[in-house]
Amino acid sequence: MDKADITVLIREAFEAQKYSYAPYSHFFVGAALLTAEGRVYRGCNIENAAYSPTNCAERTAFFKAVSEGEKDFTAIAIVGSGGGYVSPCGVCRQVMQEFCRSGEFQIILAKSPEDYRVYDLGELLPEAFICPCAAPKHLTT
Repeated sequence: MDKADITVLIREAFEAQKYSYAPYSHFFVGAALLTAEGRVYRGCNIENAAYSPTNCAERTAFFKAVSEGEKDFTAIAIVGSGGGYVSPCGVCRQVMQEFCRSGEFQIILAKSPEDYRVYDLGELLPEAFICPCAAPKHLTT
């Protein structure tokens, strides 16, 4: 991805962040997931008083996309309140592993459209869990 494409994706993540529902943590996160065909799916974190049903912004974006038939992704931008870079949790990293290829999927952690870091999925989830009995096709080819 070039700088202009990254900037657009980060701005989409900031737009998604506006819909975040975080009455307990007050930590607002937005994500923008880019498909191989150039479509963007936004996601925000959605909290729940019971905590377990809480859903991260990254998974919201992935689940929206997959529920509409998408399964080929190239990048995700993640932004959050608090002023620092927001890195995906372990569960979100594993969801990314389910649908994305290390070496081909970029994770963009941004403070602003000008201040960001880009990682490969393999950098953030080395030695990922892959079920040998039901590995997705892209992991077995």
